[in-house]
Amino acid sequence: MPSWVILRRLGEHWKGSMKHLGFWGLGTGLLVGMAGVAVAQTEQPLNVVYPPDGHETTAEQIFLIGTAAPGGNVTVNGQRIDRSPAGHFAPSFPLQMGENIFNLRSGDQRLRLKVTRISGAPPAPVGTAFAEGSLSPAVDIARLPGELMCFGAIAPPEATVSVSLGTQNIALLPQPSQVTLPPNSAVLTQRDQPTPAAAAQTYQGCMTAQQPGDLGTPQFRLVANGQTVTQVGAGKVEVLSPNTAQVVEVTANPGTARTGPSTDYSRITPLPKGTRASVTGREGEWLRLNYGGWIRASDTQPIANAIPPRSLIRSARSRSADGWTEILFPLEVPVLVSVQQGDRNFILTLFNTTAQTDTIRTDDDPLIQRLDWSQVAPGQVQYSFQLKTDQQWGYKLRYEGTTLILSLRHAPEVSSRSLSGTRILLDPGHGGPEDLGARGPTGLPEKTVTLIVSEMLRDRLEAQGATVLMTREGDIDLWPNDRTALINELQPTLALSLHYNALPDDGDAVNTAGVSTFWYNTQSHDLAVFLHNYLVEKLDRPSYGVYWNNLALTRPAVAPAVLLELGFMINPQEFEWIADPKAQEQLADTLAEGIAEWIHQRAR
Repeated sequence: MPSWVILRRLGEHWKGSMKHLGFWGLGTGLLVGMAGVAVAQTEQPLNVVYPPDGHETTAEQIFLIGTAAPGGNVTVNGQRIDRSPAGHFAPSFPLQMGENIFNLRSGDQRLRLKVTRISGAPPAPVGTAFAEGSLSPAVDIARLPGELMCFGAIAPPEATVSVSLGTQNIALLPQPSQVTLPPNSAVLTQRDQPTPAAAAQTYQGCMTAQQPGDLGTPQFRLVANGQTVTQVGAGKVEVLSPNTAQVVEVTANPGTARTGPSTDYSRITPLPKGTRASVTGREGEWLRLNYGGWIRASDTQPIANAIPPRSLIRSARSRSADGWTEILFPLEVPVLVSVQQGDRNFILTLFNTTAQTDTIRTDDDPLIQRLDWSQVAPGQVQYSFQLKTDQQWGYKLRYEGTTLILSLRHAPEVSSRSLSGTRILLDPGHGGPEDLGARGPTGLPEKTVTLIVSEMLRDRLEAQGATVLMTREGDIDLWPNDRTALINELQPTLALSLHYNALPDDGDAVNTAGVSTFWYNTQSHDLAVFLHNYLVEKLDRPSYGVYWNNLALTRPAVAPAVLLELGFMINPQEFEWIADPKAQEQLADTLAEGIAEWIHQRAR
């Protein structure tokens, strides 16, 4: 079936679904307010693309992205601003708390914008009371006997605060001045250092309980200024019995495992569908599995009357399967797994597993030099694959019944003169009427430029013999998970997602420019670094850096997958390069050359 047919069907299937609000490229989501602003006309009247009038932000400053006819002056609140030769501008201005008015003028044209700065600090208490929404835990929690369970609240200074739970009364003590960590995206603007926390006083305390059972809902108590205030917490507390632990099976394909009980926590190795584990903790809609990882309860189903999963393993063997090496691990029950990758090794860990292994079959293989294993801890077996090359090309994990199958991909077979035998997936970022991506000073949307350059790149790669798969070939609406599903289904030799960049409100649009690349799985790192350096050197472009980043389009493990941010739409000078047809041709030429050189070097 042609790729465009697959894509059209996917677009129709997901068109009406709720968008997953993931962070998948700086050009996505950071300039959402731009979507409703009209594109400037060819005569370039005074126009501000971002921020929209009435914009609210917690940032200390804001940039104004826009354009006006070249020549003459553009002023903001009477101050002349710098512009590019084509008339584009992106000055930044500090914001005071509350309303900020910006009056722009170009000749006899005038615009007025209102931007409101709101506080991002947690709410402070009003009078003798707890701050609204400050009591924690805010959801039901469950822990094992002897585990620490902590409680917190924001209350007036010099108050006496406590919480009662079951038969225990826990003092919540005022905490010393703390710091606040900025969001993950802060490293992209080099504003990633901790900052002093808000002045509101935080009170915290912890307890343990040894007996399993339902402890009920915490009762918080505040004494200050001769007044006493009590408030019931929002979450119940339970102590689990280790003897009757709930067992669940992963029903998602795959199940997303994380380091903590929310999407704010880092992803760890996805769990293959069918994996079984016992539950050692709960927090709201999240379950803690017995190896420490957390998963949404909706990605699992309970298994009635099941005992905690334990398995022996007595053998393993490998086999060839059309460009892959498959290693089979026969188990008594599907167990938890994790993966670590290095330059020349691939490590698979099986949890809740004990080895009774005397024989493993691994024939001479195009990929595997040697397989070693060890029982690194009780119930934890580790398999270390020493590889023949330092470039990995992808892996898959799945259960067939209770047998775990690890598939390791072979290098593509290519000639020295062409890309014949390779399948390269190109993902033009964004698309459709609702997902414009970032926008330049004229209103030109990112989705348009990514498609133009991707089509140029496709033609050049096909001319070298590659089979090119496009996630979209028109202005269609595809969510991030649609695109990753295509990568996993089509299993290309490599996958490249093309984007252009933007910044959060507190960024410096005028002085930020350049190419950046993003990777997630170890097998994608070398490709990201190579293409980044190739573009910077061959095109003489600024470097905005190489980043490990948990983006939807970098997560597929089935192939090296890289997201490219090819320049900043919001930088007035760089935007002129981005929008220049000749520069687009040169960019496509250079990308095609770099991809071909990397494949020929690494596929030897």
